[in-house]
Amino acid sequence: MASSFILNNLRLLLLAWFHLKSRPNSVFFVKCFSYKDIKKATDGFRRILDKSSNGATYKAKFQNGRVAVVKEIRVFDDLDDDAFYREVQFLGRLHHRHIVALSGFSTGHKRLLVYEDLEKGSLKDHLSDPLKTPLNWRTRLQIAVGIAAALEYLHFFCDPPVYRVSINSSTIVLDENFNAKLCDISLLSSAGTHKALPDSSTKECSDQTCHNTIFQLGLLILELITGQSSDNGGVDLVQWVRESRFPRSINKMIDPDLGNSYNSRELKGLLGVARLCIESLDKPSNYPSQILRYIKTKVASA
Repeated sequence: MASSFILNNLRLLLLAWFHLKSRPNSVFFVKCFSYKDIKKATDGFRRILDKSSNGATYKAKFQNGRVAVVKEIRVFDDLDDDAFYREVQFLGRLHHRHIVALSGFSTGHKRLLVYEDLEKGSLKDHLSDPLKTPLNWRTRLQIAVGIAAALEYLHFFCDPPVYRVSINSSTIVLDENFNAKLCDISLLSSAGTHKALPDSSTKECSDQTCHNTIFQLGLLILELITGQSSDNGGVDLVQWVRESRFPRSINKMIDPDLGNSYNSRELKGLLGVARLCIESLDKPSNYPSQILRYIKTKVASA
């Protein structure tokens, strides 16, 4: 009798779950915040951390003491709510130690995403702010390996695969242990359209979007080595790494904050990875999977 009662209840719960899942605006895994609570937590949207063409990013402090980062998403302005809900549901399913976790969302006058707050802030702050303790070589190496691992997860272990990723020192944040996490990921392009996906059986992508991502990874690695910003598209860094004489000028380009505290073998391996990533735009035969395997071979065991 008791087992029959339990089975009937379980059956009802499963039916309810499938019914909710069939609704287009149902969102699992994450909390729906009221617009009023978000506005109050961000002090009327005055706690601005960053601004971009896709919206502002805010620091949020809720009444229960919880601290979070709230991102405005303008790419959905011309789309219906269902597209936004699909994006939220997708982001809520991402679980990787090098990807910032989505914890909530809100709709209203603004479409907002609520992310976990990471104590150390952005990588850009640590590379450019003279008041912050410089990142040592080991930490920089771990950041490069971690972001490469996040790309591998997005490209080859997500269904559908994810190729709309922005990688630079501003979109990478650090936790209390200086673990790097990506925080700008989407299924949509900047124009608000879904990108065509490759055959899910191979999960390989050779179009310009994929190679742009790998190119950005190369720029990031050069930022980590030199401490120089890539805000202008990394023109100077790209020109330097493409020069045939660049190996002789390595010592002049290394971030002065590192001093001589780095491993020369690891440095050469990381520069080799960066150069391969930069060249991926001109060499379609360099697939992301090959480049990521190369990164693991060169630096992951360091």
